[in-house]
Amino acid sequence: MDLLNFALMSAGSLFAIINPLAAVPTFFAMTPENTEGERLRMARTACITATGVLMLFAATGNALFSVLGITIAAFQMAGGLLLLLVSLDNLRAKRSGVQETEEEKAEGAAKADVSITPLAIPMLSGPGAITTAILLASKARTVVYDGILFALFLLVGLACYIIFRVAIKKASKINPIVMNITTRLMGLMLAATAVQFIIDGVKKAFFH
Repeated sequence: MDLLNFALMSAGSLFAIINPLAAVPTFFAMTPENTEGERLRMARTACITATGVLMLFAATGNALFSVLGITIAAFQMAGGLLLLLVSLDNLRAKRSGVQETEEEKAEGAAKADVSITPLAIPMLSGPGAITTAILLASKARTVVYDGILFALFLLVGLACYIIFRVAIKKASKINPIVMNITTRLMGLMLAATAVQFIIDGVKKAFFH
């Protein structure tokens, strides 16, 4: 996989699995009494935290597999199946239970500050996003690929904050139909990425 294809696939899959557009309504539902400034602060903290979590797992995931005796092929197949489950919910314009549960939403609604949990973890950097980060890191063949990937973590984190910021500033103008269409498109992209991960895992396990 050349550098451009790697960068495009990484950016698309990261944005699709994090899917901040679909997280916005839940964030608003959890912060009905908070001011615009408080919401902006929580969104900023959440995006920074989620970016850090994904970078940490991308940097340490392969070493962890070696310790546990898990092959990359096995993780690619398992991770692909997990992402496929998330994508199927996204295709129905729903946030997946893999990303956050109803209990976590309810707990968030009762908290004064939802920035770390449940917004950053698990809504933005849950199992699906962490799995994607580790799988992409396993595909990075050189230091240049690693640099591109970690730069993309920062860019996607910034994009998430910009989306939250615009949503908070323009809350009354958000069109739910547009958000649902976008979520479905993200789901389609994520489904294709998930299937590719599974195919790569099968090839690596049985044909290498």
